[in-house]
Amino acid sequence: MRLYNTATRKLDDLPPPPGPIRMYFCGPTVYQRIHVGNARPYIVSMWLRRWLEQQGYDVTLVENITDINDKIYLAAPGNSAQLAADASQWYIDDTGDLGLGRPDHEPRATETIDEIVALIQELVDLELAYPAGGDVYFRVDRYADYGVLSGRLDEDSVRNPSEEEEQTSLKENSRDFALWKGHKEGEDTWWESPWGRGRPGWHIECSAMAEKHLGAVFEIHGGGLDLVFPHHENEIAQSRGAGREFARLWMHNGMLRFAGEKMSKSLGNVITLRDALDTWGAETVLMLFLGAHWRKPMDYTDQTLGAAKARADGFREVFRNPSSPGGSWDDFVAALEDDFNTPDALAVMHEWRDHDLLRRALDLFGLGSLAVQQEAPAQLDELARRRAEARAGGEFDEADRLRQEIEAAGWEVRDVAGDSGYRLVPRS
Repeated sequence: MRLYNTATRKLDDLPPPPGPIRMYFCGPTVYQRIHVGNARPYIVSMWLRRWLEQQGYDVTLVENITDINDKIYLAAPGNSAQLAADASQWYIDDTGDLGLGRPDHEPRATETIDEIVALIQELVDLELAYPAGGDVYFRVDRYADYGVLSGRLDEDSVRNPSEEEEQTSLKENSRDFALWKGHKEGEDTWWESPWGRGRPGWHIECSAMAEKHLGAVFEIHGGGLDLVFPHHENEIAQSRGAGREFARLWMHNGMLRFAGEKMSKSLGNVITLRDALDTWGAETVLMLFLGAHWRKPMDYTDQTLGAAKARADGFREVFRNPSSPGGSWDDFVAALEDDFNTPDALAVMHEWRDHDLLRRALDLFGLGSLAVQQEAPAQLDELARRRAEARAGGEFDEADRLRQEIEAAGWEVRDVAGDSGYRLVPRS
């Protein structure tokens, strides 16, 4: 299998099975319910883990929760710890309703303070970092490969909304970034450290959590495209500066767009995952993501969601009709082995009328429910039986009346060959 690597700007091969394949994906900063775009790294990583496991790999997936951040302090002054705990659970509940399971580890920054402090101390001892006014900053000029991931060497790029404010006056160089931030008035959580009471900066949290659960080197690091600079660039500087090889392949998913703009809490143009699930259902949301290549932008509109729902209904319809053997599983494999190309895999699936093949593919993406046939209520089955009898007896007005009664209950009666002569299916 090969995947596009941001660091090399090309498709790179994964090691052959069984690997191992160790993956770390950046999760959300928790200060409100996540928006639909925040769910994309989660969905891609869970699908990829399932696929790699099916191909015989030994896979470990880590997806962190950032529960220490300026955004949380600002959203709940004096009560940030409770908000972070509540929002972490909202994230777990909402993504759980997608039906894809959970990562192997979901570490939180608050649970990793000892490892974070130890890593910062290593960087200070190596003179790659320096204390200043209760903070600790990374010396960017001391790390010769800074910019290896993004190609950026300056501060003039668009910054991720979770990027935190820093005291430039304390820095030796404006490009330096905070590893530890001294406690400020109004912040209701803090931890003790060799540099005084405070809390970690955003970037060092991920370096420490990744190493704690995956070791000093791992195969894949993922996250949104907006994390390339400075977040992931800074992770590389911290971890490799401390002598770790760190991640070998970098996956960055494209942004979700709402009305042509990137969906972002800071822009205020967000649809929460909870709202999307309540409005459209998990099947439609997953089908929307399935139809877009993970590296490309993806539009969230009523039109794209309507098309995703129609695709889901189309697959459901296949299982309402007899299975027709045929189709190539190898074509499906080839699509996913080539940069995990889910749109091409979806195109292959649309050609199939073989229930076994289609069910196997849908299960991979958490869409096995599309193969489950809902049983009609007994009273509707009785109406359908009476309608069949009325038709057989030439009582067509009565048959039409019974059909309309069935449709009013949300079902459709279809005339088919067989003993009963009819089949009941839910109306789309």
